[in-house]
Amino acid sequence: MHAPQAVHQCVGKHGQSRIWKQDEIIAEMIRHAKEGKRVVRLKGGDPAVFARTSEEVNALKAERIPFEIVPGITAALAAGSYAGIPITHRGIASAVALVTGHEEPGKAKSDLDWPALARFPGTLVIYMGVTTAKQWTDALIGSGKDPKTPCAILRRCSLPDQQKIQCRLDEVAGHLTPASKFRPPVITIVGEVTGLAESMDWFSRRPLSGKNVLVTRPKDQADQLAKPLEELGANVIVQPAIKICAPDDWSEVDAAIDQIETFDSLVFTSRNGVKSFLNRLLEVGRDMRCMGGLKIAVVGDATAKVLATYKLRADWIPESFDADALLTTLQNAEPPLKSTLVVRTQRGRDVITDGLRASGTQVREVVTYENRDVPEMDPATRGKIDEQPLDWITLTSPATARNVHRWLGDSIGETRIAVISPLTAQTVRELGWRVDAVAASATMQSLTQAILDAETT
Repeated sequence: MHAPQAVHQCVGKHGQSRIWKQDEIIAEMIRHAKEGKRVVRLKGGDPAVFARTSEEVNALKAERIPFEIVPGITAALAAGSYAGIPITHRGIASAVALVTGHEEPGKAKSDLDWPALARFPGTLVIYMGVTTAKQWTDALIGSGKDPKTPCAILRRCSLPDQQKIQCRLDEVAGHLTPASKFRPPVITIVGEVTGLAESMDWFSRRPLSGKNVLVTRPKDQADQLAKPLEELGANVIVQPAIKICAPDDWSEVDAAIDQIETFDSLVFTSRNGVKSFLNRLLEVGRDMRCMGGLKIAVVGDATAKVLATYKLRADWIPESFDADALLTTLQNAEPPLKSTLVVRTQRGRDVITDGLRASGTQVREVVTYENRDVPEMDPATRGKIDEQPLDWITLTSPATARNVHRWLGDSIGETRIAVISPLTAQTVRELGWRVDAVAASATMQSLTQAILDAETT
């Protein structure tokens, strides 16, 4: 967890963005600290294992900057568990050695005793050994290590696109050439324990492992779909197709809030409507007591949960989470509704408003938020899709469907489409795409289940 205003700064030594040198990282930490900021230096693994933490700590001490070290889990332990490889085993390996594959450049003599490591009666784990793979494998084999020793090369462990190559020791260097694109950070486990991966691997056997899924929900809502998909093994790419914005003019909303006591019912068609309307109500100086005479209707459980965060309870929730079902519920209300305030976005169907008016109810609509199309797909996202073709696209509204279609058109090929509702499915088909999965109800859990069912049946 972090403050929303915190600055995130990548100071990685690998990748496609700027490559940082160690002295530059230290200088950047000191600069921010001297500006009075609280700085968190995140490392991949434990800060005390091959992490150059002592250099950073000494620099901070020299500048009289206080610090704290928080332990983590070193990559050998975490990667082994996620790859199904126990680095120790009572019958195979009773010891483990953590070995750097990248000593300090320019060192006159290596500190590593390769003959001792070749004889080591247990598991070797080589860190940072991609560019030096030929040197360290030759050193082990030349010192007596069996070239047929089984190995596992691991990359991006714990992430949905985790990679694992199992091979012999004399084959490792061939898998770590520039042409292989098996880029750092990588660790290599050397020893008989790697043979247990087949029986102990759980991570890559999850039902959606290896599937690339595009989530197109607004940024602050994407996790509600992305997280359950990731738990099932999917590699989720988040690219919002719409963004939620405040209206340019609040006057109509403010007028309705001022007259809130004149309505007998209040209808919310989305969770965004709940948040935007009630936040505005508080901003203009009113509180929830002014809604004491109202009955409240919501389109589904998710909207009801957001309402509950304001200590309000929905009086009506339809069995089917869509506008048509909500309209039927309201038309059957007793006593009949006389004056209803409908909170909505600037685009969408007029089913509830038109239906209530046809039933004799006086209806007033207010737009408390706007769904605006995201003009273009982020270039980084486009790059990921080009590199890892999509297996699924998820669409949670007709507006989202139309914008994603504008981005991708006919280029999706055999990519499958999963939608939140029959209405969204209809829009997708009208655009010329096929629909492969439809959620049984308009929830993220149901949409996830629809994808899972399509993959496993």
